[in-house]
Amino acid sequence: MEKPQSFYASPAEAQTAPPEEFLYVACLHEGTGVEAPDFLAVVDAEEGRVIHETPMPNVGDELHHYGWNRCSSACHGPDRTHLIVPGFRSSRIHIVNVADDPRRPTIEKVIESEEIVRATGYTRPHTVHCMPGDNVVVSMLGDADGNASGGFAVLDAKTFEIKGRWENGGERPPFNYDFWYQPRKNVLASSEFAEPNAYEPGFDLEDVGKGRYGRRLHFWNLTERTLEQTIDLGEQGLVPLEIRWLHDPEAEEGFIGAALSSVMWRFYRSNGSWSADPVITIEGVELEGWPFPVPALITDLVLSMDDKALYFSNWLHGDLRRYDVSDPSNPKLTGRLWLGGLLGKPGDAGRELNGGPQMLQLSFDGRRLYVTNSLYSTWDNQFYPGLRSWLLKVDIADDGSMEVDPDFFLDFHERPGGPARAHEVRLQGGDCTTEIFP
Repeated sequence: MEKPQSFYASPAEAQTAPPEEFLYVACLHEGTGVEAPDFLAVVDAEEGRVIHETPMPNVGDELHHYGWNRCSSACHGPDRTHLIVPGFRSSRIHIVNVADDPRRPTIEKVIESEEIVRATGYTRPHTVHCMPGDNVVVSMLGDADGNASGGFAVLDAKTFEIKGRWENGGERPPFNYDFWYQPRKNVLASSEFAEPNAYEPGFDLEDVGKGRYGRRLHFWNLTERTLEQTIDLGEQGLVPLEIRWLHDPEAEEGFIGAALSSVMWRFYRSNGSWSADPVITIEGVELEGWPFPVPALITDLVLSMDDKALYFSNWLHGDLRRYDVSDPSNPKLTGRLWLGGLLGKPGDAGRELNGGPQMLQLSFDGRRLYVTNSLYSTWDNQFYPGLRSWLLKVDIADDGSMEVDPDFFLDFHERPGGPARAHEVRLQGGDCTTEIFP
């Protein structure tokens, strides 16, 4: 099969990329009772099986989100040769070489948390994006003591040395989580999760009322690296997590999912300032044993490369949704699959599924959607005790209809080394949450 190229000149060019031959999956042992290092699994995309595992050097990292050293944006560093893999709980950052043998990645370097704290004062690395100027930027959620901190760390894209903080002084948000940027529009947008000392032990609704969880969306000047505008999303915007900008490099709009409020927001620039409107609202469901209606809990979303389809997962309700967003201000529901969840709905996977759909990754051509079910170790154990983690593939037809591939299913509970949990998926040559275009 043709080897995928390192980067693409436009979203249209990315859509013509050959299908992926394998995937990378971040897998963790935290919360399973297995005292072993987390690992990066390499999964054969044709056969749906793990063909290699690259263990981290230490126990207790909690691999979570990770990214590439280069995407298709205005980054002028080396080709897509390394994965930057943070430990969300340990605050280590692992530099993983995928150039020498893409199917057998190797650990090239480990940046210890103490080094990151010395250089930035930050901990709890989350989202990774390559950035202009031979930089890799990582959103950081905490300070050295696990209190909330809304900043970013910068790594050199060639040497992987810590350069320091990304932001150029001035006001910083009280919380941080995900981010995205548009080079042509000179803007970076960031979201808010919570104080690490609040979310790490597990979810407590009282912490929301105490202001320990976020509800704001932030817009930064990309070249000046300064915060320019903040939007308070209010009660409909509690815990806004994942941000997905339209892939069109001229676009000045995108989507952000408010997890706890279960509301999908559209953000956009108009007359020089930023606004945000709720465009999809999912009502809570009364369930025995719950003191309040169970929220859908929108935990991940992904936009197709042509910006026409939006997918998102409702981790507690258990459904995966597809919307036509050709008109981003008026999404239209075009498909839904039930993949576990707490509501007891008949499933669409052809097998019993524990947990609910969580992390999503979509192929460049929009035909294959990969889904895992682990959210965060303590939350997994709180809401889905004894969680059995899986990875499955959803096939997308020409008309947008979705069907679970019955021959592609990985049960990470039954692996020889003991149970593990699968989180973020990356495709070998890039994917719909990797690429940002110049």
